[in-house]
Amino acid sequence: MTDGPVEASVLALDDLVARARALADAGPRQLLGIAGTPGAGKSTLAERIVAAVGPAARLVPMDGFHLAQSALARLGRADRKGAVDTFDANGYVSLLRRLHRKEPTSVWAPAFRRDIEEPVAGAIEVPPSVRLVVTEGNYLLFTDPPWDEVRSLLHEVWFLDLDARLRQRRLVARHEAYGRSPAEAAAWVHGSDEANAALVARTADRADLVVRLADALPG
Repeated sequence: MTDGPVEASVLALDDLVARARALADAGPRQLLGIAGTPGAGKSTLAERIVAAVGPAARLVPMDGFHLAQSALARLGRADRKGAVDTFDANGYVSLLRRLHRKEPTSVWAPAFRRDIEEPVAGAIEVPPSVRLVVTEGNYLLFTDPPWDEVRSLLHEVWFLDLDARLRQRRLVARHEAYGRSPAEAAAWVHGSDEANAALVARTADRADLVVRLADALPG
């Protein structure tokens, strides 16, 4: 059983790399989005794509726009970090606009540090020479404002599909690796993460490609 309501195409990583290279060659700059539910392997796929394309590509994850932990605590949202309203969506859209119009100087993007569970400003440089920007995240296909503008700024969006049980096991292992007990990790995955996954899965039909990798990447 999968999360997405749309039938997925089974493709090899090499097929997706070839598609990304063709997109980069369409120039002068193309934006590729990789969406999917939590734990589907979006980050790993995006990293592999960027590494394969080389210096002409740059990865700019949506996770850099997590609200700071102090802001989440003040807003009463710390117990569901990762939900759609725990991101600076307007900031993310503004950055995508700048990347889309290919400014003559470098654009600096934030990154998310899992080891400290905080975003770090100005961590990713996107110079004018970059022809392919890859961005990945849960809510690239979300239809509520201001998220609804994201889709129009991306030249192509893939939705990464994965078996739900495997995805949940990956998420539990990830939360344990960053300090949660097995019980805490399982509770978070089957609570907050699954609520987010259900919301994200309903957006798959807005993607250009719904894909399941022939050989699943590490989460």
